[in-house]
Amino acid sequence: MGRVWEGLSLAGQVAVVTGGSRGIGRAVAERLAEAGARIVVNYKSDERAASEVASAITERYQVGALAVRADTSDVRQAGHLFEEAVGKFGRVDILICNAGIWEGAAIEELGEELWERVIDTNLKGTWAVCRAAVPVLKRQGRGKIVIVSSTAGQRGEANFSNYAASKGGQIAFCKSLAVELARHGINVNAVAPGWVETEMTAKAFTDEHFRRSVEESIPLGRIAAPDDVALPVLFLCSEWARHITGEVLNINGGSVLCG
Repeated sequence: MGRVWEGLSLAGQVAVVTGGSRGIGRAVAERLAEAGARIVVNYKSDERAASEVASAITERYQVGALAVRADTSDVRQAGHLFEEAVGKFGRVDILICNAGIWEGAAIEELGEELWERVIDTNLKGTWAVCRAAVPVLKRQGRGKIVIVSSTAGQRGEANFSNYAASKGGQIAFCKSLAVELARHGINVNAVAPGWVETEMTAKAFTDEHFRRSVEESIPLGRIAAPDDVALPVLFLCSEWARHITGEVLNINGGSVLCG
């Protein structure tokens, strides 16, 4: 059993988690830290929350943690994020592309600014941080990238076509990078969560009728917690998943069944 559990350890590694100050990102940061990784908590605006996550990680798991402000949809700021990470810890082994927003409208009301804001944050931001991370990972000859996509990218989502397009783009991007980077020892995978209890979805769930309808649509009968996503992400970052790349791991309670 000792050798088996050693495969889940991330001791000595450094992980960058974009959008790491809350929700899924925070849960992922905490689980990777629990496995021994030092954590760079990326945030765009909420410095207090990001600093609190970094402090909590250091205190609870006795690993180094750093909060770094960067709008990951900006190529220069994405580059700065990795300069800060390498400057602090000397390396980066894991990238979690989690930063994202969920905003939409009916197609005839979906303006250019809203379209671009969601595409830039979710899809361009994923490209920008991967672009910054890959040279570091290539120099080390190994690395793990996990992209947090969505069931919306697999089946679409009415009135959120911009969001679905960004998430579908992430999946295609993941598969492309997986093939491109495999010979460099870099695994690239995605997770596709369904409904998750986070600040991003909290407003939607204030409608009890809507919440019940969502729960009834999930075969397992409940809405996911952030940890339901974080634990599979940890698996994909570990040696347990060393021969998995280009995969989309569905985390939706059975609501979308696709291979």
